[in-house]
Amino acid sequence: MPSLDTTAPGVPDRASFTTWAAVLGALLGTFMAVLNIQITNASLLYIEGGISTGVDNGTWISTAYLIGEIIVIPMTDYLTRVFSFRRFLMVNTVLFLAFSVSCAFAHNLTEMIVLRALQGVAGGVLIPMSFTLILTKLPRPQQPLGLALFSITATFAPAIGPTIGGYLTEAYGWQYIFFVNVVPGAVMIVVLWLTLEREPMQLDLLGGGDWFGIATMAIGLAALQTVLDEGNKDDWFDSPFIVRLTIAAIIFLVVFVWIELKSDKPTVNFRLLASRNFGFGSLAVFFLGFALYGAVYLLPEYLGQVFNYNAEQIGFVLAWTALPQLLIIPFVPFLMRRVDARLLTISGLVVFAFSCFMNARMSPDYAGDQLWLPNIVRAAGQAVVLTPLSAIALTGIARQDSAGASGLFNMARNLGGAFGTALLATLVTKREQFHSNVIGSAVNLFRNSVRERLAELTSYFLSHGVSDTAAAQHKAIVALGNIVRKQALIMGYADTFAALALLLLLAAASLLFTRRAGASGAGAH
Repeated sequence: MPSLDTTAPGVPDRASFTTWAAVLGALLGTFMAVLNIQITNASLLYIEGGISTGVDNGTWISTAYLIGEIIVIPMTDYLTRVFSFRRFLMVNTVLFLAFSVSCAFAHNLTEMIVLRALQGVAGGVLIPMSFTLILTKLPRPQQPLGLALFSITATFAPAIGPTIGGYLTEAYGWQYIFFVNVVPGAVMIVVLWLTLEREPMQLDLLGGGDWFGIATMAIGLAALQTVLDEGNKDDWFDSPFIVRLTIAAIIFLVVFVWIELKSDKPTVNFRLLASRNFGFGSLAVFFLGFALYGAVYLLPEYLGQVFNYNAEQIGFVLAWTALPQLLIIPFVPFLMRRVDARLLTISGLVVFAFSCFMNARMSPDYAGDQLWLPNIVRAAGQAVVLTPLSAIALTGIARQDSAGASGLFNMARNLGGAFGTALLATLVTKREQFHSNVIGSAVNLFRNSVRERLAELTSYFLSHGVSDTAAAQHKAIVALGNIVRKQALIMGYADTFAALALLLLLAAASLLFTRRAGASGAGAH
């Protein structure tokens, strides 16, 4: 099979300073967009209090952003051709900053949902466009370096998001979470204005747009994302609302795929998935997104629910998943020149999985200090996965298909994240209920150890200000019940991390079916 190169013919072996400045400017936008998926995670309780909404409704603050982002990512290739790359990227950067700042001034949940959704739409544009710049503007020998920089935005940003959000919330207030984009956004606008080539718009393409496909995709993905984020809260298919949304999602997404496969000019080119490497690479990045976003979701929830960590404390613990990646990722292109990209990716996924198995040993004493080593191991695994995985997936993708491949590849990662957050939350709940029933059946008054423990607790409460014996006994029973629930919750999280590890091993196995990527990275055999 001939080698297909994603780099334009005649491009020199080294990109110019202007090209690199454009790539770095676009990557700054991707970093901000991915950061904003997770930056609210450690601070949701504060935001919910600030806009006077309940805990259950607060999840929409994250859901709305993801819905907007996931819908627009696969449309970016088409809209870029219509409005031109430079104009479309810069306009959406300005809109992203405007909607981000506006979120800080939201007064109620409705305003916050609308603004976060619009911020997600603008942010979703920024993610695939930097990926496309790397594939189309950088010469093949320098693409691994560009992909390594992209992987910093994709793996480092979600890991550091809760750290930045937690610190800003504790130090200045939750509103400052949404001001964090202003300075880097302004730098990005200036850099792109000076470096990106001006191109004419092609508004005539609007008339031939795949608008029915776009409409079915938007409705289907919005319904699916809502099902994933609200399903656990509403007890899944026991809720008529979730059932109706699921049916809608299935119908619209099936129609959407059928339209795209029949269309001569599809908005989303699913035919690219027939390419062996791109198909299995997209499957692997879906699982990777599941684990990346899932782990960043689970750890703050675990520390907050079990140990009552505040936003800043949670952020400090998660920083050890993020910071080591900055030291490792720059060396990945060097490794890719000497090691098969498949072996490198599989090794990273296995190390990532091992870190999750380390968390499967959780206990009531397993908190911030005990998470230090697993988080560093996780950082080492994450750092060496996405860059070679991108190279594997893009092997054999022609330059003219690179923008479409970018949209599909990044949508797969974000969809994996959406599934991960939802399904892992459900798994924690179900496993907690299971362990609570098992432990609860063993905690009864027929056991001497239980009676002795209740007597100890009763004595404790009597010696700490409770004068009535009956009241002390009641408090002892409540305290024992809380101990059971806490232990069951810890075991539920431990089981969930074990499941996450198995999924990562499945992702590694899927790469065994891919062909070897060229040593130089993307676009080569």
